[in-house]
Amino acid sequence: MSDKLTAKQVLAALKAGNERYVASLASTEHVSIPPPALVHEHKPSAIILGCSDARVPVELVFDQGLGDLFVIRVAGNVVAPSQIGSVEFAAEKFGTRLVVVLGHSHCGAVTACIEALVNPEQYYSPNLQSIVDRIRPSVLNLHEIATASGDDVDMDELIDRSIRANVGMSVSQLKHGSRILEDMVNAGDLLIVGAEYDVATGKVNFFED
Repeated sequence: MSDKLTAKQVLAALKAGNERYVASLASTEHVSIPPPALVHEHKPSAIILGCSDARVPVELVFDQGLGDLFVIRVAGNVVAPSQIGSVEFAAEKFGTRLVVVLGHSHCGAVTACIEALVNPEQYYSPNLQSIVDRIRPSVLNLHEIATASGDDVDMDELIDRSIRANVGMSVSQLKHGSRILEDMVNAGDLLIVGAEYDVATGKVNFFED
């Protein structure tokens, strides 16, 4: 992708790439992928903050090649200082103008957070607990609303809504957790959007303002 494209043009290219990817999943033809050529220039057109889940290979999902995407992967696509610093680095160093926070259906990290709310005695290692704690604020209100009536909670629906809420929180944290990124967003030099990958269909649904 050209580094002269606007953030919205890059976003359109990612959407088109995902459509090609989804179409390829339905194809009966065997596609042979040749060994990739070495890429000497690093000019990613988009920054993707995604989950570590092995079912979400970001370059494949968007039909992109080597050097096209600056990918940050962490369980639950959570935002911590190291993730913010990585986004700042790519935005400043490479002039990348689009950030996509990519969650996915059936996210194990979000499910672990819901399980911890349902069963407060649930034990996780301190390091895994730190991820759960970063997700918790985005899902706590949803859990309280779901349980307020005393009726049985639809866990699948709660998890689905929590996944989207967690993506939204990560988008907000990137927009407002860094003066550098916030200034770029306000100046129109950076676009930060959320999205969810459906592991059953391969489709990426974007949450745009």
